[in-house]
Amino acid sequence: MTLYRFYNCTLIRNHALVLDDLWIRHGKIVSPEKIFFEEKIQADIEYDCRGILIAPGYIDLQINGAFGHDFTSPNEASEEMLVTVARKLTSHGVTAFVPTVVSSKAETYKAVLPKYKRRAGSAKDGATILGIHIEGPFIDEKKRGAHRTDFLLQTPHGMEDLYACYGSFDNISIITVAPEIPNMIDNVIPELVEKHGIVVSVGHSIASLDIGERAVCAGARFITHLFNAMLPFHHRDPGLVGLLTSHRLPATTIIHYGLIADGIHTHSAAVRLAHRVHPQGLVLVTDAVPALGLPDGTYHMGADQIIVENKRATIAGTQTLCGSIASLAECVQNMRQALLDGETNKNVEEKNEKQFIVECIEAATLHPASVLHIENQKGTLSFGADADFIFLDNKLNVLSTFIAGEQAWSVNDQWSISNLHTNKFSQ
Repeated sequence: MTLYRFYNCTLIRNHALVLDDLWIRHGKIVSPEKIFFEEKIQADIEYDCRGILIAPGYIDLQINGAFGHDFTSPNEASEEMLVTVARKLTSHGVTAFVPTVVSSKAETYKAVLPKYKRRAGSAKDGATILGIHIEGPFIDEKKRGAHRTDFLLQTPHGMEDLYACYGSFDNISIITVAPEIPNMIDNVIPELVEKHGIVVSVGHSIASLDIGERAVCAGARFITHLFNAMLPFHHRDPGLVGLLTSHRLPATTIIHYGLIADGIHTHSAAVRLAHRVHPQGLVLVTDAVPALGLPDGTYHMGADQIIVENKRATIAGTQTLCGSIASLAECVQNMRQALLDGETNKNVEEKNEKQFIVECIEAATLHPASVLHIENQKGTLSFGADADFIFLDNKLNVLSTFIAGEQAWSVNDQWSISNLHTNKFSQ
């Protein structure tokens, strides 16, 4: 098997920036120690990375569509459409994602969900499909956001209502629910987690902190787009936002929360607040609509027409935000800038600036992988992990994307793998 060495680079590894080489074989990251001391061989092919930063590939846990394609549309749903999006997402540094389906009728779910199967990524077919995120329809009408009121459902019969709605849980990785809905905490959440291995996220909700804590104790582990579509923080009842600092949860329980750092959904001060309170739980998501990667105009998502103007996506005829048009790469850059802007001493120490880079990138890599319990496989450059990684410049612009060790995209010919090749050894 061909052994590749990427050198003259900085890696994100073990929560730090380190000067080191990246060794790849058979689509996996390998340890050089075994190569040096046991196999006693050199790399077959070497690449000079010209001093850039190598990070794990980005992982998006909430994306409703992109490049004109709508994941909720039964007319569009197909494996071919998903592959088309998966290929184009590599231009934004995304190497894995969870296509998201918004609140819909039962017949829509039964038509769409079977077509979105988990699939390993490749340089040819793009980013890995990590299962489906279903956002709704078991959410609270008072915080429905852009979700259609006539599609929302309750759970008077517990899990039977979810079976009747979705038809199957085979391809589902995440479900967003409002925990205050009757039977959700006592019946639905525990079965989704224990029987089906699904990550339960709380959101689109008017839940109090107490209800949120009970939902976590029942098995919920994620919060859908923090601050959006939930009760605002209040000093007497912090609501779901309070889960970030709750003392009533088991000490070993880590709550992760999605954050849309697009400059529209979440103010930079709110980004800093969440980060300072609970940095290890922060997960950057795009909540992208089908207009991602396209100019201003009129588009469709689910059963609604949406208008995109000046980086804002709203339901036609309203001012209701319906998602983002920011890429995950832009969200990483926005978060970094938000953290830098929050420094009272504008001469930020180099070590703090480096740490901000690490934390912002981990919010789009290691943390989303941890939500899905795949942190040893994805979102990391640790030995044995999948060789999904990206090249970044000092402004965190994506220069190149690799999946399973093969180049899937580059910004120009300068960063084409053939122009980085420096040596080949014969064995």
